[in-house]
Amino acid sequence: MPQNPFIVIPCYREDPAVVRHTVEGIVSGPWQIVLVDDGSPQKLVLDCPELLQKVIILRHPINRGQGAALQTGADYAVRHGADAVVHFDADGQHDPADIPRFLAALDAGDCDIVLGSRFLRPEDLAAIPAGRRRLLRLARFVEGCLTGLRLTDVHNGFRALGPRALAEIRICEDRMAHASEILMQVSRKHLRWKELPTHVVYSDYSSTKGQSAGNAFNILWDLLLRKWL
Repeated sequence: MPQNPFIVIPCYREDPAVVRHTVEGIVSGPWQIVLVDDGSPQKLVLDCPELLQKVIILRHPINRGQGAALQTGADYAVRHGADAVVHFDADGQHDPADIPRFLAALDAGDCDIVLGSRFLRPEDLAAIPAGRRRLLRLARFVEGCLTGLRLTDVHNGFRALGPRALAEIRICEDRMAHASEILMQVSRKHLRWKELPTHVVYSDYSSTKGQSAGNAFNILWDLLLRKWL
């Protein structure tokens, strides 16, 4: 496992109880946790002194978007000596047990970034709602055309970045197009990548935080403009 891993969790208008549950699931691990409160109207507060001793909370004065929150967290981690950063959602979708596997894959030395995939195991695929599954397959085709990467999944927020990826990837898309932007930079900068299976939990709460089909097309249009205009 990397010597100094960080877990970066972007937060905006999250239920404090859900965030607390998410943090409690990973707080005992050998890593530093950074929560980035992305300008929520009510500041995120962890009402547990024990957690506050183990978690760094950074705040944007205004809402800038998830991409900006992830970059803020990565910048903080690198300044404090991180040799790996894991992106982890605040809404309880991700499995804490996946973190050590992804960090171990980085530590093996044959990849610069590890990308989570919901399409590698039948049980993970079955957990995806049917409508979202169709949207993800369309997104996989489109992004394959844009990036040349043969991925089984795209727009999965669970990923781990090693030293080279942290040095090379700079998220400029503040909002949700950052997931596509990361893949474009992986391709353009010839970063070594690997996919590992990951399980995503689609609760009633987390399902309200995902991308709609309409917003997905807005993201695609924004990326096309940046690529060809």
